[in-house]
Amino acid sequence: MATTHIPHLAEADLDALGISAQDSIAMLEHLIRGTTRNEVWGGPKSVITPPDGRYMMATFSAMSDPPLVATKSLVLNPRNSDIGLPQINGLVTLLDGTTGLPLATVDGNWVTAVRTAALSALAAKYMANPQAESVGFVGTGTQARSHLDAYMDMFPLKRIKISGRGRPNIDALIVHADSHGLTAEVCDTPKDALSDVDLAVTTVTHTGVSGPFLDAAWLGAGCFVSVVDLAAPWHKDTFAGLDRLVIDDLAQEETLPVKLADPKDVDGDLTGLVMGTITGRSAPDERTAFVFRGLGLGDLALAALAWQKSPLGRG
Repeated sequence: MATTHIPHLAEADLDALGISAQDSIAMLEHLIRGTTRNEVWGGPKSVITPPDGRYMMATFSAMSDPPLVATKSLVLNPRNSDIGLPQINGLVTLLDGTTGLPLATVDGNWVTAVRTAALSALAAKYMANPQAESVGFVGTGTQARSHLDAYMDMFPLKRIKISGRGRPNIDALIVHADSHGLTAEVCDTPKDALSDVDLAVTTVTHTGVSGPFLDAAWLGAGCFVSVVDLAAPWHKDTFAGLDRLVIDDLAQEETLPVKLADPKDVDGDLTGLVMGTITGRSAPDERTAFVFRGLGLGDLALAALAWQKSPLGRG
């Protein structure tokens, strides 16, 4: 039997496509609206946690226009660092949604990084000050850079504040900010990084949390924070002091035993923002938050964008 070659979109291929935050937001809004018309579907996230500390996860979603099915699987292994590999590695598989035939595989690390920042960007569109000039980071890895790239597309940023543990990541983020004309300040404490900024992002790694140490009271008036670490480093009771808190998906959250935040503090989800059933920001001084768990539609959105913009999808 002849073997059909399935093309692979590697990180370099994907970076060359020039997908912007606006591209990602538009696709995410398209998919979210599609779910309300029964034209886009997503299954619940599946997680396996072996006793040795690994974290294995899979997402599954599909859309009718164009007809695509995306599945993503990844493994988080803290011991990867010992052999010079990223802690998280994964792959997205794209199928033709009509025939089921494979179309391509897509680098899962790129999809995870970019789709996470894209979901934050979507929330920020509705919840952040559109004239935001500063952003504070607690955590300085891949997600910090992806979020900085997305926010530079959206806001007139001038400066960033940084709190992190790994000097190489801190230095790389400083260089990246400097290359775009931004002033970077390294802070002595996470509190300093989250104070006096218009935007904030926390991306503390799964292996870097021994207990909560972040407090929402540190956020200044008008700040929007994107919580990308399952809120593990946050004192969740302090979320009650925020003016608005949105999560990615209410239906998914209801099925899970450990909540991102106390349900009474949650005002809605991304679908509510996009469809206009909830308000993201009502006044300039409101403090708002988006707390992220993981949404399969995000993986589908970025994989679909990559397919459509690549020579494979255009051919």
